[in-house]
Amino acid sequence: MNTLINGPDGHPRCRWCASAPEFLAYHDTEWGFPVADDHRLFEKICLEGFQSGLSWRTILAKRENFRAAFCGFDFDKVARFTGRDVERLLQDPGIVRHRGKIEAVIHNAARAQELVATHGSLASFFWRHEPDAGQLGEPQTASTSEASIALSKALKKLGWKFVGPTTVFAFMQAMGLVNDHATGCVIRPKAERARGAFRRPAR
Repeated sequence: MNTLINGPDGHPRCRWCASAPEFLAYHDTEWGFPVADDHRLFEKICLEGFQSGLSWRTILAKRENFRAAFCGFDFDKVARFTGRDVERLLQDPGIVRHRGKIEAVIHNAARAQELVATHGSLASFFWRHEPDAGQLGEPQTASTSEASIALSKALKKLGWKFVGPTTVFAFMQAMGLVNDHATGCVIRPKAERARGAFRRPAR
């Protein structure tokens, strides 16, 4: 299976980034680059939960609306949301109006606070689950991994919701815990250099 396509500059890229105009910048500047900021990590795992059953294009197009609706995914603020906030969000046409997923974000915000209290930061907890390079298969040939299954189980044990192995694998791909850019993609070495220079959070 050919996982590459030439981008507008003539350089090969992951084929998926050509499936929607807004994917190119996301692919080139975000996907696969390591992240240590707790709010960004919380945002991404929440948005991956919202994506369940939908396309990433739908979520990406609404990302700014999600950020506005959930206070920039500041989990200390989101954890204080009440049932009134849930009803307000269910009337917000700028986001995905799914009660279970909205309530899961609020629930997970409280779990994030607990995790930070125990582990110091979300980043230190998530990056503890970065897989060894030897555990990884060929890029973009799997939707789960041993590491994503382990992280999913760890989060569920802590009470998190909408964090199945596939959701967690997509989160790990996007946040740079793995470099899943296709072999030959012009961005793959850039993401790898960023991962090499990245200072892993204290564990």
